[in-house]
Amino acid sequence: MKEFLKYTFATVTGLIITGVLVSLIGFIFIISIMVSSGGSTTTSVQKNSVMQMDLNGSLEERTEENPLKGLKIVDDKFSSYGLDDILRSIRKAKTNPNIRGIYIKATSLSGASFASIQEIRNGLIDFKKSGKFIISYSDNYTQGLYYLCSVSNKMILNPDGNVEWKGLSAQTMFYKDLLEKLGVKMQVFRVGTFKSAVEPYILNKMSDANRMQMSNILHSIWSQLLDDVSLSRGINKQQLNTFADNGMMFMEAKDVKKNKMVDYLAYQEDVPKIIKSTMKVDDSEKIPLVSLDEMVNVKSTVSSKSDNEIAVYYAFGEIDGGTSSDESGIKSETVVSDLKELADNNDIKAVVLRVNSPGGSAFGSEQIWNAIKNLKKKKPVIVSMGDYAASGGYYISSGASVIVAQPTTLTGSIGIFGLIPEAGELAKKVGISFDNVKTNKFSDFGDISRGMNPEEQALIQMEINRGYNLFLKRCAEGRKRTTAQINTIAQGRVWTGSEALKLGLVDNLGGLDDAIKIASRIAKIKGYSVKSYPKKEDVFTSLFNTEPTKYIKSQILKSDIGEYFTTLGLINRVQNHIDAIQTRMPYNLTIR
Repeated sequence: MKEFLKYTFATVTGLIITGVLVSLIGFIFIISIMVSSGGSTTTSVQKNSVMQMDLNGSLEERTEENPLKGLKIVDDKFSSYGLDDILRSIRKAKTNPNIRGIYIKATSLSGASFASIQEIRNGLIDFKKSGKFIISYSDNYTQGLYYLCSVSNKMILNPDGNVEWKGLSAQTMFYKDLLEKLGVKMQVFRVGTFKSAVEPYILNKMSDANRMQMSNILHSIWSQLLDDVSLSRGINKQQLNTFADNGMMFMEAKDVKKNKMVDYLAYQEDVPKIIKSTMKVDDSEKIPLVSLDEMVNVKSTVSSKSDNEIAVYYAFGEIDGGTSSDESGIKSETVVSDLKELADNNDIKAVVLRVNSPGGSAFGSEQIWNAIKNLKKKKPVIVSMGDYAASGGYYISSGASVIVAQPTTLTGSIGIFGLIPEAGELAKKVGISFDNVKTNKFSDFGDISRGMNPEEQALIQMEINRGYNLFLKRCAEGRKRTTAQINTIAQGRVWTGSEALKLGLVDNLGGLDDAIKIASRIAKIKGYSVKSYPKKEDVFTSLFNTEPTKYIKSQILKSDIGEYFTTLGLINRVQNHIDAIQTRMPYNLTIR
């Protein structure tokens, strides 16, 4: 028996030691891959280099460095780009003496709304002020990437390619008939004629009010695109509209060039010759290319050391009510805590709140609004709106000192709604019945196995009305208007940034850089450094916090379903959302 125990103990000990050694070797292997793949090391730029923006993936407001990227577990040709990284890279390329120009290889950019594209486009326009060139190439220009690349000095199209220039459309998915077939009825409570987020559950097409609203939004955005492309390409707006109506996307490449929508027809392998010709260097000379990933790690040539700091705080995604387990989006408790820290930091002279949110929990929005109000007592708070700052996104923005939006930002949507499902009919269909006892009148309030009675409905609607009135009050305080004045432009209606400026819902049109300049002016500081919050995780922390399966799944889904990845993710979050009362835009509004 003693010998048996001795050998058993030796075997178990050996297994433990082997397991530890294997884990250690695996850890060293992963770390070595991260180091060899670049990590956070500084990238040096050779003379006569060109920054290459290889756009083929999805655009997000901000991305964290993924430590598993170097493992090549999945095909990473479909990338996720952080808008913050792209803008910062363009700024660094502008001031770096070794960068001669930018080459954009335009393939696809899913998830990119026109406000974000316009932000990048404006960054490229600013880049050109340095006298450096921009050259773009595509096999087939999508409409969004054509808009972005139209600022290029030279636009190149594949001889067998095309340009998607067709105008804008918006699509909403409706579930009413499906829910009826399943035996599920949505009990809807709302305030706002235009609060169309509930329409998919109660209608099978857009209401007249929503159709009018969407038509105005599309024409406002399209007008901005026409203005910008007309200025960049030297083609009048009427002609651009004619191109769209005549189906330019089916036009042969030679006719696209003839109509001055592009400058050159060439294959991708011929692009280096055009770049070298632009740089006036010998055709045999090799041009160093600096990728976006590499440019992120290039040290800025502009000194930003200063005791004065402007904090840029990123708040993007759906707003939770403080109890959501979802890792993505705006976690209200975390934001409130972070803003308090910024308020107490005496080195920070102003805060730019970067909002990119379609809204979410009414309760969570109110908590963040209060934190911004307290922050504003100590230092200026400037809001920079991204693609969306609507409903709850506008709620949290309304308390800022100044609000800046892009002309194509979707904002407003000042309204509130509640959704409570009734699944009694579904239960009957599958052979389930319910019975209960209760101690008090409202003990079974919210029971989805039955419909709500008139008294319960009245109580819910009263709560919705109270929430809407509070929303109006917050907006009125921030905009220095009466609640009656705000109510005339509220009612859940969505506005573009250019429309919102005329209505007084925003103060200026522009991007993040414009908001930072306004913040420095109001704070009365000349020299300042800009720091981003919340701070991104370093590669080691990210390694231990990353679930490999989650990363792999998300990358495969993004690669396979492209723009629908965002919509499916949103549906999943809505299904698992705890708060029934929401300040939110239409769930699956798609503009293309």
